[in-house]
Amino acid sequence: MDFTRDEGQDAVAEVVVSLLEREPARDFALWPSLVESGLLSVALPERFGGDGMGLPEVSVLLTELAMDAVAVPALPTLGFGLLPLLSLLPDSLAERVYPEVAKGAVLTAALSEPAAPFAVKPETAAVVDGDSVRVTGHKVAVPYGEEARWLLIPTNSGIALIDSDAKGLIRVPSPVSGGIPECTVRLDRVLIPAEQLLPGGLAELHRLALASIGAVADGLLKGALVLTAEHLRTRRQFGRPLAEFQAVAQQIADLYVVSRTLHVAAVSANWALAQDDSSPQHQARIDDDLDVLAYSVAADLPAAMQKCHHLHGGLGVDITHPMHRYYSQAKDIARWLGGASFRLDRLGARCSST
Repeated sequence: MDFTRDEGQDAVAEVVVSLLEREPARDFALWPSLVESGLLSVALPERFGGDGMGLPEVSVLLTELAMDAVAVPALPTLGFGLLPLLSLLPDSLAERVYPEVAKGAVLTAALSEPAAPFAVKPETAAVVDGDSVRVTGHKVAVPYGEEARWLLIPTNSGIALIDSDAKGLIRVPSPVSGGIPECTVRLDRVLIPAEQLLPGGLAELHRLALASIGAVADGLLKGALVLTAEHLRTRRQFGRPLAEFQAVAQQIADLYVVSRTLHVAAVSANWALAQDDSSPQHQARIDDDLDVLAYSVAADLPAAMQKCHHLHGGLGVDITHPMHRYYSQAKDIARWLGGASFRLDRLGARCSST
């Protein structure tokens, strides 16, 4: 195993860092610049004008954006949308979807249903109606659902690719604390062509979503740690930098350990998933790594962000301070995962079954 970034990953990271140095926006206003930079085409097949890269490069892109807590739809578009579609879309649909993604069209996936985060057996129904399919169901916590051009909707018969203007698709915004919008999605007998119901793929969608969330979590904690360490180095109390107080130094050291642990979990899971190895042993290793990663994110990331807030004092509570962006995004992705108890139950079930 070699987790060292290769030249392609380094190149992607350099483009992201250069872009963020030039552009002040850290919200949706940055999206057009991301499009112009060509970063959204990193994973597109070369025949569609992309670079033909994959999960390792997308993970680096997501991590680098997260280090500045950028609130753009890169995670749902690339991690929840494009990467799963690469192995699912027939050519007729790829010719419609991929060029639009390169131009900035937002993709997202509805991974959760009421009381069922990352629903393994979706209750959303897809019923064949001649050459068409009617989709009916209820999805929750869909990131960028209103902004999306297409939505991936897991059903009991496969993954439905739904156009945003489809009749019967209802999107209701959900209250959020940060800059990442969400909505509840209801589907009332939404009619789609049969080719837009993609058989299988749910397990791979969940895997890629977890790996992508892990990459974002890694970047968020790295960025928050850098921000907190700089504050402690420059903020003085009783004539001394805060970093020189023993209790403060111990807390920042604990945060460093959590950050490095989360980094290893994220990189290991992404590396395993990116390998071309279909053996049962490797597939089991992927799911083991992803379950560990999901629990680490849900359990450790919010607590670490809370400690960063504490070390910032009152400054961190101010929503105009950058720390607010890190904390709100961390809470969001932990909630999307179902929370620490849910993830611990899944991890425990895997351990007891082996």
